[in-house]
Amino acid sequence: MNYSANNIQDKINEIKDWEFKNNGLDKAFKFKNFTEAIAFLVQVAFIAEKQNHHPEIWNVYNKVTLRLTTHDEDGVTDKDFKLAAAIDGLN
Repeated sequence: MNYSANNIQDKINEIKDWEFKNNGLDKAFKFKNFTEAIAFLVQVAFIAEKQNHHPEIWNVYNKVTLRLTTHDEDGVTDKDFKLAAAIDGLN
């Protein structure tokens, strides 16, 4: 299911600190150091691979930004909310 902007704003309350912008869900994470940031990304990679849904990832030292969108649906779908919830479960 591809969500409209209004539906996304309602559903985004179910996930913590994610923002809807530019047709995707974005969240920034900050860690104590680079090693912790990379360890987090490894955990995200395992979850993403298991769900067969992969985030866009940016990493600079201890900062990680993830972006979730379903490219073949050109927007946000249940896959994105499911992955966001699983990623939130890591913290």
